[in-house]
Amino acid sequence: MTDAPDPTIPSADDALAQLREGNKRFVRNVRSLDVALGGSARSALVAGQRPFAIILSCSDSRVPAELVFDQGLGDLFVIRVAGNIVAPSLVGSVEFAASAFGTRLVVVMGHSHCGAIKATLDYVCHGRSPGSDNIHDILERCCDPVRTVVEAAGPGAAEERLLALSVRANVRNSCDHLRHGSRLLERMIRDEGLRVVGAQYSLETGEVEFFDGV
Repeated sequence: MTDAPDPTIPSADDALAQLREGNKRFVRNVRSLDVALGGSARSALVAGQRPFAIILSCSDSRVPAELVFDQGLGDLFVIRVAGNIVAPSLVGSVEFAASAFGTRLVVVMGHSHCGAIKATLDYVCHGRSPGSDNIHDILERCCDPVRTVVEAAGPGAAEERLLALSVRANVRNSCDHLRHGSRLLERMIRDEGLRVVGAQYSLETGEVEFFDGV
């Protein structure tokens, strides 16, 4: 953790604008020239990295952040875990990137039809066991927002609607955890312009919607 924060790292607003523009290119199936030539930057990146955004996203193979936001080598610090959950090691990864590289934007990104959230719904609504203590730990970290959605929807709610609402509730829960579950991140949010925002990627359209903290 020896890298010093770089004053040239974009503000949270500028970083968010870069992600929005990159996602527009992705939706149009266009890649920027800078990204296409990213391989030439490998030697320069040996000395260090200066990612302009931190992305905590689901491990789903259909949601690679670098492609979704049309970014290249060294642009994003990506943390991937099933269900985009927040656990101590994941908070530590965000803390590391924000403090070591000066990165000022953290994005928690869920996605439509998330399998981890579907499994959590099955667990909450039907008591279906995940069959593994480690998978159970992931589901438990998603349970509170999912239970809140299920209770608010009441009996007879359509499964697809419960899933869609639960994906967003889970993103908000992870954002709140990052904002209020780390003294370091709290201080950086208060004093240094760090921002945590929530987003959802659509498997159907390729679009990323930013809906929490923006």
